[in-house]
Amino acid sequence: MMIVINTNALLALLFITLIVSILSSLFFLIKKITPKYARIHIYFVALPALVACLGLIFSQKNVEVGVWRSDVLSWLMAGFVLVIGLVIQRYCIRYLAGDKSYKKYFTLFTFTTTFAALAWLTADMRIMVVCWGITLLGLTLLIRLTNAWQVTRIAAKVTAKLFLLSWVALLLGVLWIGILTGEWHYSTALDETHLSIISSWGQFGVNLLIVLAVMIPAAQWPFQRWLIESVAAPTPVSAIMHAGIVNAGGIMLTKFSPIFSGDIAAIILLFFASVSVLLGAGISLIHVDYKRLLVGSTIGQMGFMLIQCALGAYVPAIIHLILHGLFKATLFLRSGSAVRHFSVPSRANERMSYVWIVSGRILAIVIGLGFWLSAPEEGYRLVSGLILAWSLSVSWTQLVAFGEGRLGRVVGLTVLIVVGGVYFLVHHYFADALYTMTLHSAQPPTIIVILVALILLLGSLISTWVAHNRSTVAFSILYMWIVRLGDAKAETVERHPNYLKTYLSKGGR
Repeated sequence: MMIVINTNALLALLFITLIVSILSSLFFLIKKITPKYARIHIYFVALPALVACLGLIFSQKNVEVGVWRSDVLSWLMAGFVLVIGLVIQRYCIRYLAGDKSYKKYFTLFTFTTTFAALAWLTADMRIMVVCWGITLLGLTLLIRLTNAWQVTRIAAKVTAKLFLLSWVALLLGVLWIGILTGEWHYSTALDETHLSIISSWGQFGVNLLIVLAVMIPAAQWPFQRWLIESVAAPTPVSAIMHAGIVNAGGIMLTKFSPIFSGDIAAIILLFFASVSVLLGAGISLIHVDYKRLLVGSTIGQMGFMLIQCALGAYVPAIIHLILHGLFKATLFLRSGSAVRHFSVPSRANERMSYVWIVSGRILAIVIGLGFWLSAPEEGYRLVSGLILAWSLSVSWTQLVAFGEGRLGRVVGLTVLIVVGGVYFLVHHYFADALYTMTLHSAQPPTIIVILVALILLLGSLISTWVAHNRSTVAFSILYMWIVRLGDAKAETVERHPNYLKTYLSKGGR
């Protein structure tokens, strides 16, 4: 029998621990407090993360307590953000040691993750807008914290302008819904009775504002510039961006799913997200800078997540953003030791490798088709099947086809099976939990799904053709265009942080 803890008590305990962690971060700013206090502060930060995890497991679900809501999604996202923040702050104890703004980083990290968690835990759209605005402000200040460096100042300025546009769009969308329906809670403002008050054109306008609000933090084309410029920020800041901020679009669209369904705005989002998937993949394949490579990967992954939302697959989108957040945070936090090694097969093994590559692609196509045909009535299954087949093909090529000898291929195949099994178990667990929520989704027209699939297939075919025709003019043009697309502006690139010269010349003061 599942133990259920009183939701009021859990929420009260969560708010108390959040206040304690914020007060601890402010106490850390006192000049007399030594940097060693960071190790104590981590324990205070761990408390709300622990309470959120308890709430996910033991709280009553699908109930509202005042302006707060207790359901699987709310507790899951609050716990996810707080745990990610805890891990990153623990990492910062040594990584940022000696930084001039050492204490301020911990304070801003605490504020940013706290309000991000509250944004997804509230049942009131107005509180969500305010908390999300503070979250974006905190992230901008984190980027700008090294204000003696011109590069980060410019990057923060670009980020602030786009974030302000995103936040204003979200604010206008929420005000539009609230004024027309007279309600501010998701559960009442977005029910069938109140949505019937809003005209079709009104819903289209609200949805366009929501699309704009989610595309900018997700760094979707043509708003990817802020994420590219922000690579100059310290690695922990990049980790919190890619793990807990850029994927917020999936949560927002899930929250607004009753109104965001079967609309032309969803088709618009599908188009921009599909283009972003292709551009993100191109950037991650061409650029050699590690952080910029991860930026391209994030743009593509967030594009796929928004495609899932636009197709009504909100639960898979939530699972995707959680797994992506954990994976991308890990990559950033280990970026110092991430030196990539590639081995080119010898001519004697080229034919054997080719056989393995073809075998892997056939297997990938069969599995992708099987995934789609298991539920062909669900539009997102076709696109997900394509992505699954492509991912499996790439993984098979890297782990199995290019494995060193028979033993290398056996090891690669074992890794592939283990990773697939872990993903299946995690996906199954989260899916069972999240499907307890009531989500509204409408399948888009079949022609739209097919169009998205064709865009992705066309991009894949073009990249394959170009890769095999590297001496052509088309390859040169495409290569240079993607290089330019993924490069930051000249004023946000500096070979050496010149501000450090001044800082060190003054004795580090």
